[in-house]
Amino acid sequence: QVQLVESGGGLVQAGGSLRLSCAASGRAFNTYRMGWFRQAPGKQREFVAAIIWSVANAYYADSVKGRFAISRDNTKNTVYLQMNSLKPEDTAVYYCAASLISSSAYYQSSAYSYWGQGTQVTVSS
Repeated sequence: QVQLVESGGGLVQAGGSLRLSCAASGRAFNTYRMGWFRQAPGKQREFVAAIIWSVANAYYADSVKGRFAISRDNTKNTVYLQMNSLKPEDTAVYYCAASLISSSAYYQSSAYSYWGQGTQVTVSS
């Protein structure tokens, strides 16, 4: 069983930056694939980024590529999402997700077994 707690959301102006953190409880954090998803009002939850073992195995949605960076610190059981050059369309609730490493698609929410409660990110224009 894994519990995930996100933090770091807030209100920021367009062009600004935020760093989200997701702290995981439980053992063997390094055996889990970690992902970030987001959901804007009236829209479906969408994939943002995922990391397998390290940043060498990091994947991004086209909409955030070059602006967001996912990383993990296995000594702290924490995954991060550094968000730069934020745009109003990045406004959403951001969710951290975890699953045991497998061949299932990292960009599908159904591939993840554990979810955090979400943290709100609001980008003003």
